[in-house]
Amino acid sequence: MLPASPYPLLCVILLCLLAILPVFPSLSVARKADRAVLRFANRRALPIFLLFLGVILVRLALIPTLPIPVPGIHDEFGYLLMADTFVHGRLANPTHPLWVSFETFHVNFVPTYSSSYPPAQGVFLAMGQLFGHPWIGVLLSNGAMCASIVWMLQAWIPRRWAFLGGVIAAVQFSVTTYWMNSYWGGAVAATGGALALGAMPRIVRNGKTRDALLLSLGVVILANSRPWEGFLFCSPLALYFLWWITGKTRTKIPLRIRVRQVLLPIVGSLFLAASFMAYYNYRLTGNPLLLPHSLNINTYITGPIFLWQHAKPPLHYRNATFETYYNGWVRNDYRTNLKDAFAMTKQKIERSGPFFFWGAEWPLLLMVPFLFRDRKMRPLLAILIVSVVGIFVMVWGWPHYAAPVLCIVVVLLVQAMRHLSTVTLKGRPVGSMLVRVVVALLLFEAGLNAAEHKCDKTDWMCGELDQRAVVSDQLNALPGKHLVIVRYYADHQVRNEWVYNGAEIDSAKIAWAREMDAEQNQKLLSYFRDRHVWLVRPDEYFPAERLPKPYPFPCNLSGHEEHTARVR
Repeated sequence: MLPASPYPLLCVILLCLLAILPVFPSLSVARKADRAVLRFANRRALPIFLLFLGVILVRLALIPTLPIPVPGIHDEFGYLLMADTFVHGRLANPTHPLWVSFETFHVNFVPTYSSSYPPAQGVFLAMGQLFGHPWIGVLLSNGAMCASIVWMLQAWIPRRWAFLGGVIAAVQFSVTTYWMNSYWGGAVAATGGALALGAMPRIVRNGKTRDALLLSLGVVILANSRPWEGFLFCSPLALYFLWWITGKTRTKIPLRIRVRQVLLPIVGSLFLAASFMAYYNYRLTGNPLLLPHSLNINTYITGPIFLWQHAKPPLHYRNATFETYYNGWVRNDYRTNLKDAFAMTKQKIERSGPFFFWGAEWPLLLMVPFLFRDRKMRPLLAILIVSVVGIFVMVWGWPHYAAPVLCIVVVLLVQAMRHLSTVTLKGRPVGSMLVRVVVALLLFEAGLNAAEHKCDKTDWMCGELDQRAVVSDQLNALPGKHLVIVRYYADHQVRNEWVYNGAEIDSAKIAWAREMDAEQNQKLLSYFRDRHVWLVRPDEYFPAERLPKPYPFPCNLSGHEEHTARVR
């Protein structure tokens, strides 16, 4: 994957030349800085805590250039509905009597009104909402991700390098990415992967119950954030764990200790977690074995999920937007042929390449052969390969799908830096200088993105519905309650969806509804007869600089003249 700009690569080449020339300045200052960082990073708990706090403080300091994100992607609203449901003390909401008017993406309406996604991300967003804003939960999850990655790395590599890995995770995968600047990132799943992978070598060395419970916590987080990718990630770990618990590997821990302090706590905690997950499924879908996401797929999606699957017969949907999205875009993007399979693979690489790698990493590629020769890295490489293959056989793919293996990516990056740092040329520590160059350019690139107000390296992963937010703010400033009916045109862009609501539709100040046929519209108006009613036509208001104008209209939508009135 080539860098988006040639400048990072040119900087690497230039500084590499400087590193090998005898005119390069003395490294005494760098060595002094190294010793100071080393004294700090060699501590066990302090770097973890300070990185957790530092990620949050740095992102808060960037609010003038990167404001608090406004949700704009379909998935974000699904997670926000889940968080609002949890805040209201429920796992699911009762189906609204007029749910057809509120039907939207990634939300189930029958047998309950609830998000289709696993609950882990919603838990963090709910925590943030309780503290004042759901984005606070995003901050906490990103801080937890970076801190857990440092804790994991301390079990695999020396502590000073572990802290460097945490800094890389914060700069490359958090502060200026959609994982931090949206509501649908992968920080929660990445935390689960780091906890599981960091606990495993500690269990093998010490056999402590604390580490067994942390392993279970990581597995539970993965099962409730990225179930498929979590299964791929945990399968090799489970095989290695069984190999160790049965004494097939050399260990000084007696069998009775392994069973009492490790196996029983893991089995007990996973049983409790599985019981809750079954209850959660039952409350949302009516079936303890039916995931909400599976219910949503069965209800709406007829396109293939994996590359080897074929499309089902098309369904008839209740509104034109769903027809366009599910019978058009979803079915046509992949048509189960070799050409489309290669196209989807290329698309995954283009989406994830810039996220996981930055332009200055080129010198680290020279160290890849050493990673495969490093026996300690082979189990991590095995987990990474299994997980990546499992992700690539899916039709869809975004960077947060690979969130469980982020910790492995960081381990391999830092291990490559360790190998590179040992390279010398005529007695000069060229390798260590190159490591500094790579890290410095990463920091420079992240700072440049923040200065340019880039919330992510892609164009739309943290896209915002500014117009909807403007309308919402205007209506919230008016007295009374409001019903907003959204009218889309035939050429409507399905990504620009406005119809989303919270857990309490009837008591909400603003209820967003989809324009349907005259009979359904009349039912809606009669049900919400005590509200101010507005008609919004989002497709008329592009480009985004122009402010949208909500319109009040008579009760009968068919054939009546609409009277224009700007919301003040």
